[in-house]
Amino acid sequence: MSEHERETDAISGVETTGHEWDGIRELDNPLPRWWLWVFWACVVFAIGYWVAFPAWPGVNSYTQGLLGSSDRRDVASALVELDKVRGAGAAGLKNASLQQIEQDPELQAYALTLGQSVFGDNCATCHGAGGAGAKGYPNLRDDIWLWGGTLDDIAFTLKHGIRSGEPEARISMMPAFGRDKMLTPVQVQDMTEYVVALSGRPADRPAVDRSRQLYADQCASCHGVDGKGDQAQGAPNLTDGEWLYGSDRGAINGQIHNGRGGVMPAWGGRFSPETIKALAVYIHANSGQ
Repeated sequence: MSEHERETDAISGVETTGHEWDGIRELDNPLPRWWLWVFWACVVFAIGYWVAFPAWPGVNSYTQGLLGSSDRRDVASALVELDKVRGAGAAGLKNASLQQIEQDPELQAYALTLGQSVFGDNCATCHGAGGAGAKGYPNLRDDIWLWGGTLDDIAFTLKHGIRSGEPEARISMMPAFGRDKMLTPVQVQDMTEYVVALSGRPADRPAVDRSRQLYADQCASCHGVDGKGDQAQGAPNLTDGEWLYGSDRGAINGQIHNGRGGVMPAWGGRFSPETIKALAVYIHANSGQ
């Protein structure tokens, strides 16, 4: 059948459109009345919306709409009102030290509320919503801190970051002993056993003995002779059960071979001093310190 030949369907009595696929002919039924009413109502609503609200772009601007509505202006107004509400609390944070904030119940409550909001928006992506961290991202809820967990230490880290490129950023660098050919693969494996032994776990004793002097020559200057680390350098304690990149032999071997060091942004250029204080108080309050 040609697509232009229309005839009446014998069963339904409805004229066909002239289209046929695999023996199935399309009936030319009218659209449901309810659908038409909804369609035309949407058309009327759209026209009304175009007239009442900003809608059509122009060369240099856009149609303003009869109601003069502006989401941009509404947001700006809301931010002004928010600043007014926060004004007293922010002034209190500005004029108080971190220690004074923690000792003042009202200031502390304000700082915790603000800090929680800022943490959720900016820090939880890496450290988790509760601050428990993940592989490669430090746990902020325990008492293990590479650079120190006092209020002042936390505030400094927040402001300047870690390996962030900021002039006062905290910087430490774990050499890639294997990748840069500073140690042979056998020496890296022996050193892995030495680190396992430092953490109090069973290790290959001959390998530990072979790498003892190597550790003293290559690692003790940062991690300490006893392996307990040095917060001044950001060198981790190798004798505890906290491992940023994993504690199994494969992870330790990979760390010795490749060296690793994450980057934490310097928030001082993005947050006000008052916000840095609030965030430091929030993190400290939820830590194990």
